[in-house]
Amino acid sequence: MVRFGVIGTNWITDRFLNHSTSLEDFSLTAVYSRTGEKARAFADKYGVENVYTNLNEMAESDTLDAVYIASPNALHAEQAMLFMRHGKHVLCEKPFASNVAEVDAMVKTAKANHVLLMEAMKTTLLPAFEKIKDNIHKIGPVRRYVASFCQYSSRYDAYKEGALPNAFNPTFSNGSLMDLGVYCIYPMVVLFGEPKAIQAMGTLLDSGVDGQGSLLAQYDGMEAIIMHSKITDSYASSEIQGEDGSIIINHISSPTFVKIKYRNGSEDILYQEESEDRSMYYEAAAFIQLLKEGKQESPVNSFEHSRCVAQIIETARRQIGIVYPSDAWTP
Repeated sequence: MVRFGVIGTNWITDRFLNHSTSLEDFSLTAVYSRTGEKARAFADKYGVENVYTNLNEMAESDTLDAVYIASPNALHAEQAMLFMRHGKHVLCEKPFASNVAEVDAMVKTAKANHVLLMEAMKTTLLPAFEKIKDNIHKIGPVRRYVASFCQYSSRYDAYKEGALPNAFNPTFSNGSLMDLGVYCIYPMVVLFGEPKAIQAMGTLLDSGVDGQGSLLAQYDGMEAIIMHSKITDSYASSEIQGEDGSIIINHISSPTFVKIKYRNGSEDILYQEESEDRSMYYEAAAFIQLLKEGKQESPVNSFEHSRCVAQIIETARRQIGIVYPSDAWTP
């Protein structure tokens, strides 16, 4: 049984717990929030006794073995390293950190303390993604990867009315590229590795974060096109185009339908399910399995992949002109 603590009492933590508590080796034993009232209310919902409003006390406690971090992006690195220095394993929400320097520091801390550290990028651990990897050879030489994640933010109307929610606040290392574009970039890196070059553009909002953007990545013999937005919706599928056919993916973040359409008009359904109700189950299951095996790193959401994704995003941010306060951080 792996005893988990959670940092963050928002909807993403709720979803993570709703999906993962069915795992027989998963146990929620600790909850952190900045206020005792929120921590207690969230803990009571899951029948948890231990609540914390002080992260140091939580990291030092013997009430948990691992922590799931779902705090604002800018806090990921600092919080992850605190818990790892106290021997706790860390499953950290995407994006892993604000920049490459933070990712490097997190990985160094994990290795020094002999703990497991994994980025909670659910897409690359889903059965649908396994089907893509196992069948990509069927479409012949790959010539283009096209990924789109455009979703009008529930916080955007408040932003337009003059508020500054976390989702559009550079202090928290947010914006479209970090929050949604990462879902397009990470599968690209797992499938094709590090690109030779990238070119990014984006729409900067007055707050200093990007509301939307596009990224072009160049590989030998192929290219990747990524579109992301928090200020518009899109209903377009994502695609991997090969000379013999194309893999069509309905939702790049949580695919529930994947098929190959061949040039001769025939089709091959690779994966189909009714909903994404268990999309975060698989990252929790993978994390627990790695712990059982005594591993400190995922072979899929690996340190190398997480660093490469962070490097792509950081390079893209420089090209667009996005600067975060966290960029001044030094280890």
